[in-house]
Amino acid sequence: MSDDGTAGEKGLVTDALKKLIESGEKYDRVITIGPLIMMKFVCRLTKEYEIPTVASMNPIMIDGTGMCGGCRLTVGGETKFACVDGPEFDGHLIDFDEAMARGAMYKDFERHAHEETCNLFKEVK
Repeated sequence: MSDDGTAGEKGLVTDALKKLIESGEKYDRVITIGPLIMMKFVCRLTKEYEIPTVASMNPIMIDGTGMCGGCRLTVGGETKFACVDGPEFDGHLIDFDEAMARGAMYKDFERHAHEETCNLFKEVK
């Protein structure tokens, strides 16, 4: 699946997933890996159909011990650290809105650093 149809079918992953589920095939588990927004909607869909879903949470992991808190997320109302408690979690229990907000905290800083260091943004003379 791709947004514009340049690879595979045009559409969202959830469109294909819903078609597969509604085809009558039984699925024991869905595993989702990718952008947070995509995983959020995959998990929302599979919850409707009561299909257990594993989401692979791969935020920035700085020290790998959970001490820095960079990979902190909320799962089932509890604080978890992707580096030591995961990175795979029950997708129906993840607070994706919080994870997306945390992931966007440094967006402006990262953009500025990228523009400052990436040669693609520099004029060729």
